[in-house]
Amino acid sequence: MKVILVNGSPREKGCTYTALCEVAGALEKNGIETEIFQVGAKPIAGCIGCNVCLKNGRCFVDDPVNEFVEKAKTADGFVFGSPVHYAAASGAITSFLDRAFYGKGNVFAGKPGAAVVSCRRGGAASAFDQLNKYFTINSMPVVSSQYWNQVHGNTPDEVRQDAEGLQTMRTLGSNMAWLLKCIQAGAAAGITFPEREPAMKTNFIR
Repeated sequence: MKVILVNGSPREKGCTYTALCEVAGALEKNGIETEIFQVGAKPIAGCIGCNVCLKNGRCFVDDPVNEFVEKAKTADGFVFGSPVHYAAASGAITSFLDRAFYGKGNVFAGKPGAAVVSCRRGGAASAFDQLNKYFTINSMPVVSSQYWNQVHGNTPDEVRQDAEGLQTMRTLGSNMAWLLKCIQAGAAAGITFPEREPAMKTNFIR
């Protein structure tokens, strides 16, 4: 089993990376393979709703989003990490997820997801809530921890001093490993993901 951890910070090995490494360590301790996927510092285009990806499975903008979606097809779970920018997830991870998730519910449905945020001081709760909405619109089990999945610090060294935050990350990794093994055991016993009804769209302006 494999979990992809997405670093939505422009800093490759900053505070968000430090938090994700703690999650990855707990996953690997429980026998789960991990990969940290870096969104990068280059601009990530936002979704324009052109629906090209619905026809050919790829966004017309050839950037890390397409690479990630291909990897996501064979992953069993996901952790999306972001620094807190103005009490929200970073613009890069927001554009990244808008495009990665658009029309691709079959890639993510039934696979556990978790959000991790890092902040200097405040705004973590609203950024955390924002990221979780991607999971709950795509039939993904949301993995929790002993506290909201956040670390505090302005540098990686400061994050490493956040004992409670790091423990929260380790608990998150252990909880995700447990859920993945439960899903695997259920599948072995013949318990499959529920078949979805055809989608219904209700528009409120007639």
